[in-house]
Amino acid sequence: MFVSIENLSFSYSNTKATALDNFSLQIKKGEVISILGRSGSGKSTVLRLLAGLEKPSVGKVSIQDEILVDDRTFVQPEKRGIGMVFQDYALFPHLTVADNILFGLFRMKRSAKQTRLQEVLELVELQGYEKRYPHQLSGGQQQRVAIARALAPNPHLLLLDEPFSNLDAELQEKIRKELRDILKRANITSIFVTHDEKDAHILADRIVKIKNGQTDFIGRPCDLIDVYRQEKQSLPAASEEKELIYT
Repeated sequence: MFVSIENLSFSYSNTKATALDNFSLQIKKGEVISILGRSGSGKSTVLRLLAGLEKPSVGKVSIQDEILVDDRTFVQPEKRGIGMVFQDYALFPHLTVADNILFGLFRMKRSAKQTRLQEVLELVELQGYEKRYPHQLSGGQQQRVAIARALAPNPHLLLLDEPFSNLDAELQEKIRKELRDILKRANITSIFVTHDEKDAHILADRIVKIKNGQTDFIGRPCDLIDVYRQEKQSLPAASEEKELIYT
């Protein structure tokens, strides 16, 4: 399996509660995974553990059979080959689109940098925007720059934290499909966290639903709909209403 996550558990030092409990997941190359859950469910903790921003109390993570963390190993974040798109995009306001994307390519020769820049600009459909600054772009364009910057170094895995939370509802509808198209064209293995089931159903190949730090469901979007349908049919008439979209 391309990405293997085995029995991850973690607790933050300022609380006795377990943030993540025995989380396991196997991911194929090029697969888009959504981790779905309410605030405080543990979904962002998964990203932090994969990125190396936190160390699990127990568990193992490997990519292409290379161990990133277990009870004897801890690979530093910058050496993991993992890209991350933050919730606020974290673009450098004083740098142009081109310079933002080139920021992580310092190990490449100049000619290789320019070739890779044009490749990712074409991938996210921002050709001609190289000299613009973040404040001159729409929210959707800023998101695409952040994705291009994360993809530029050719990471093994791309992590996205609530990728649509800073976009208005109308723009979210448009950007969801665009993001899935970008990820599939790049054939990049991806994990994104969200509290919104619309995001998960439109973008993901599989959904992992987390509740109180534990896995509540793993399956295709259509499988989750079937689960809800079965639950609704088993409920008494007075309690049939079920919230499908997390808020």
